[in-house]
Amino acid sequence: MAPLPLFRIALLVSFSVVLTVLLGFGLPGMLNIVARFCGFHETNVTECIVSIYLVFVVYVAMPRIPRGLVEVKGKAVFITGCDSGFGHALAKRLHKLGFTVFAGCLFKDKGGEGAKDLEEFHSDHMKVLQLDVCSEEQVNQAVEYVHKNLEDTEKGLWAVVNNAGISTFGEVEFTTMDTYKQVSEVNLWGTIRVTKALLPLIRRAKGRVVNLASMYGRMGNALRSPYCISKYGVEAFSDCLRYEMKAWGVKVSIIEPGNFIVATGILTRDIVANTATKLWREAPPAVKEDYGKTHFDQHMALMRSYCNSGEKDVMPVLEDIIDAITSKRPYTRYTPQEPHWWIRVQAMTYLPAAISDRLYF
Repeated sequence: MAPLPLFRIALLVSFSVVLTVLLGFGLPGMLNIVARFCGFHETNVTECIVSIYLVFVVYVAMPRIPRGLVEVKGKAVFITGCDSGFGHALAKRLHKLGFTVFAGCLFKDKGGEGAKDLEEFHSDHMKVLQLDVCSEEQVNQAVEYVHKNLEDTEKGLWAVVNNAGISTFGEVEFTTMDTYKQVSEVNLWGTIRVTKALLPLIRRAKGRVVNLASMYGRMGNALRSPYCISKYGVEAFSDCLRYEMKAWGVKVSIIEPGNFIVATGILTRDIVANTATKLWREAPPAVKEDYGKTHFDQHMALMRSYCNSGEKDVMPVLEDIIDAITSKRPYTRYTPQEPHWWIRVQAMTYLPAAISDRLYF
């Protein structure tokens, strides 16, 4: 993560201090006024503040409360994007837990290492199939494969995990329309395409739809508009689907990972270098002239600085996905994020834009 400018650091610290002072002195006074208005004794206010703080500490510090587990035996899960990253690791974990796993791999037909690794399980409960979520034909073939290999199609498919995704970067004027379309074709339309194809089987099982969004599905960022647009769409689609599926007993959950660049290898220095070359080469002459090479190189250096940032272990994401699949009462949203990213998401989601923009941009 690139270091913040001193001005922004000072601004964030100042904001934290002011907020602390306001809560420390303003909240008791406000509660005293409310207490007097309601006829309560003012000494109860301190007790209320302590109680609220204790509830907050318990919420943050306590492990997730058990909400019951579903029976794993006889259940199957369909996962997209199992060549690497979250999908590959999840396929192994769910297989170990006893699920039948349908692992969709983009590069299976091309001898991809991820697909080979999963096939080496030589297990009836690990079924690896070719899947490009952008291909209507391959998605339909995958559905046929699932139908033929389910133990009982009447019981349906317990869960689908829409994990397949791609990422890129670039300022709006440097990003081509083809890039916007390509990212959304995988991240958004691929999610919708696979979900629609498998939804009849999910409904029969009264099962689960788990969609991988991102913290960038809740907030925007400079240089990330293609990715943010696609993940905002995943959030909206998931919300709408959740409303519709409630009547069928199907639970829809959204996973919003933070920065897992190191853990997944989704962004490397080679990727940054190749993308930067493409962005500059394809930019209109007027854009190159107006922005200048110095400005462009500074932003590419910023992207390179992200390559070694973020969580090093995918387990927080896997645990949340597994909870969404196995809990009798899964959450609507899961946020496996580093604390500073979680705070930023909350600030940019709930504070007035005039404040959050000043803090982070």
